Amino acid sequence: MTTFDEYERELWAGRASAYDRGFARLTAYTVGPLLDAAEVGSGTKLLDVGTGPGVVPAEAMRRGAEVAAVDADPEMAETAAGNVPGLDVRVAVLPELPFDGETFDAVVGNFVINHVGDPGAALAELRRVLRPGGRLALTCWEMPGSGALGIVRDAIDEAGVPWPDDIPVTPFMEYGERAAFERLVRGAGFPDARATALGWHHETDPEQWWETGARSRVGSNGVIVSRQDAATVARIKTAYDEIMSGYAVADGKVSLPAHALLVHATR
Repeated sequence: MTTFDEYERELWAGRASAYDRGFARLTAYTVGPLLDAAEVGSGTKLLDVGTGPGVVPAEAMRRGAEVAAVDADPEMAETAAGNVPGLDVRVAVLPELPFDGETFDAVVGNFVINHVGDPGAALAELRRVLRPGGRLALTCWEMPGSGALGIVRDAIDEAGVPWPDDIPVTPFMEYGERAAFERLVRGAGFPDARATALGWHHETDPEQWWETGARSRVGSNGVIVSRQDAATVARIKTAYDEIMSGYAVADGKVSLPAHALLVHATR
């Protein structure tokens, strides 16, 4: 396990509920395109990696797929099991999966490949559990993060708070661009990998987004905010409110742009 993987385990411990209330609603947009790219339908034997609160399995099972899921965080796996009755969900940390080789017709991961310390090793493991001709589909954020993904980070920067030396940056930073993402997946044994851009707007209450994205210690930005004294948090919040005002829509809500990549390939 890399240093980044160890950091991720600590980062997400105890965060399942806050993630379910916040970022899981942002990432739910890509579930349909992800499953479409993997051609998931009735009878598909599917593995969802990094399942979080189980949004992907819920939709896959609605389509009639036979679904197994894994997550590195025990609380996330427990949340998924509670949200999706009958789901076969296990705790597992990429690049090690508790399944025999060539088990699945399709493997998907919604914003998980950017949370592993060795993306190449993780992709090799996903290929191992896919049957010949099986389909892979993965999403990741475009880098550097902007819009919904970058608002709290931008507010931190505007408040003059530096990035802490002990918080590692995702190794996936260099792959959050279409051509680079394709090269990574092709290099892991998926020569037909193709990546496309996805864009959408996420409507939310700005105070709820602050609470789930900054004050609940979700993600590295949340960790940084949690370390600050009250005066610094207030400066960050002031900057956050100013940024959010540019996305205001009706009824006190904001509409946040989101930018991601979807890659699909066959084994």
